[in-house]
Amino acid sequence: MFPAPQPRRRPTPPPGHAGVAPPGWPRQVRPPDAPDWEVTAASWLLDLCPPDYRRFPGLRRHVVVLARFAVLHVEAQQLATRRGLSEIRGDLKDVADEAVVLAAVQTFQLEDARLLGVRREVGLVEDALRGRRYRVRM
Repeated sequence: MFPAPQPRRRPTPPPGHAGVAPPGWPRQVRPPDAPDWEVTAASWLLDLCPPDYRRFPGLRRHVVVLARFAVLHVEAQQLATRRGLSEIRGDLKDVADEAVVLAAVQTFQLEDARLLGVRREVGLVEDALRGRRYRVRM
């Protein structure tokens, strides 16, 4: 589906840039430029995406494309969660008591907060795959 990746010559990162992960970086992914960091990024990104994405070898070969797919998938989850939150009271008012509705609202709120963090993590990984590097600040 995707053409074979072209070998990329990566410049040696300047001192203070190699292997530095910014705040909010996912703990499951090694810092940029660490050995096999892109392998850990691909594995983590695939875990975030629908299982069917694993069937596409092009997504494994082109991790930056996988990152874009993951960003869009997480953003779609955010939209669905926010829609659910806005509609849940009306959808359940005739079939569930107030305690159940409140629990459903709280669940949507927790999921919305979780997805906000995941979106930040995916964005940081995508930026790093596109070449952005971070350095230690004191």
